Amino acid sequence: MQIYFAGSISGGREFIRMYQNIVNHLKEQGHTIPTEHVAADDVLHIESTLTPEQIYQRDIEWLSQSHAMIAEVSRPSLGVGYEIGYALSLKKPVLCLVREGVFLSRMITGNKDSLLSVKPYTNWPSCRSEVDRFMTEITTLFPQSD
Repeated sequence: MQIYFAGSISGGREFIRMYQNIVNHLKEQGHTIPTEHVAADDVLHIESTLTPEQIYQRDIEWLSQSHAMIAEVSRPSLGVGYEIGYALSLKKPVLCLVREGVFLSRMITGNKDSLLSVKPYTNWPSCRSEVDRFMTEITTLFPQSD
């Protein structure tokens, strides 16, 4: 299954280890993560050769081709918020993971779209449990996806 992962890039990188855990876990399960570079330590360098327009077009295409989206939203990001809204407009299931105790925008917590799931976590094991639960749920939506 292709999963679009999102996390803050220019807004702050303090949750990068969690990004890496999530991306690596999904890849170990055999999923394709076109945005795995978001979890790279040098993501700004990786994307420095692309124009903003190229990044936008690439990411919109990846999101359109993905079965679902998983976003780590503990660090506010305009780009991630935009991607969440876009994914929902495409009728993609979205899991938002937030570190327990972090204030999350009411534009996310107040959204009652049935395709949006917001789950707090305390550590990697609790985050992994939420990822696994979400993946089990969406597998029923895409039973023949690879």
